[in-house]
Amino acid sequence: MGWDWTGDEVIWAMQGAEATEQGNCSRFKGGQLPHCCEKSPFIVDLLPGAPYNMQTTNCCKGGILSSMIQDPSKFGAVFQMSTSAATDESGFHMPENFTIGVLGYTCAKPVQVAPSKYSSDGGRRWTQALGTWNVTCMYSQFLASTSPKCCVSLSAFYNSTIVPCPKCSCSCQGLPGAKCVKFGETPSFLQQIKDSNRESPSLVRCSQHMCPIRVHWHVKQSYTHYWRVKITVNNLNILKNYSQWNLVALHPNLKSLIQVFSFNYEPLNQYGQINDTGIFWGIEYYNDMLLQEGESGNVQTEMLLLKDPDMFTFREGWGFPRRILFNGDECVMPPPDQYPRLPNTAQLGAQLSFSTILFSLWLLILCAEQ
Repeated sequence: MGWDWTGDEVIWAMQGAEATEQGNCSRFKGGQLPHCCEKSPFIVDLLPGAPYNMQTTNCCKGGILSSMIQDPSKFGAVFQMSTSAATDESGFHMPENFTIGVLGYTCAKPVQVAPSKYSSDGGRRWTQALGTWNVTCMYSQFLASTSPKCCVSLSAFYNSTIVPCPKCSCSCQGLPGAKCVKFGETPSFLQQIKDSNRESPSLVRCSQHMCPIRVHWHVKQSYTHYWRVKITVNNLNILKNYSQWNLVALHPNLKSLIQVFSFNYEPLNQYGQINDTGIFWGIEYYNDMLLQEGESGNVQTEMLLLKDPDMFTFREGWGFPRRILFNGDECVMPPPDQYPRLPNTAQLGAQLSFSTILFSLWLLILCAEQ
């Protein structure tokens, strides 16, 4: 994260994080130099395993934060720093223009709130901060990328049609900057960015949708009182693994979800009693890492749902999700008129009736000849 100092402040020392640049500290003569003299410092989290004298409580996650639902112990990171103004000792001035250095995020101005309190002496004593400010940063998929990053394909046991991701969901082959690798081919050299603070470039397998992530929703089976769905997430990115990934699905029957296999699951009750949205994520040390494109570049699960008599049906594509999001980005869905449909029972009944008539006429002819 970064900010702009409003005065001539410097950072003398830090724990739990570090500034990427020290800057020009030549005005300080003799003694220990400040940790950072930049007017607009940029701070990065320390890696796991940092020296103990550089750590602080709940620090050092390598810049990777989990969602609050996935892992409550890893959704926050803490660092401490000692600052002062180089010439003016009148007091602390809150910085401005905060940023977290990730595309798509926009931060508001700092807002002073009630001072934070911290427990000490086993909870018998509370100490209070001199001042507390909140800075809220919001994510926008449109600011993060000019094109989507994932798409959804559909299939069902009652229809032989597999509905693919819409064509050019994320990009189109032949467009400027749309690089892809054909199936069966492997680039002789993949130039990866070595800077851990920058995201790896996107290079995907050639496809009609050109998305790095494809989510496939398959209505697998129907029982008397239950139905089963299989979800497969394919990583078609040649260069990138997705650690601590998550998938959010919207479907009205999720409120009657009985069991999820191979994934973790938690409902997201955003609107009180309405329970139609849930988040899926991988099991630690099993499939919480979605590997880059290849034989192991997919994760999959099945879920068992109770047939809610008030709403359940396979007609008109009801069994398919309304929305799918991967790592917070909404995926492109096929048009509703292309969803796999139930067989036309009226047409099937007409064919059976016509066959029955022909068979009856054949019997009558045989009887007349005898």
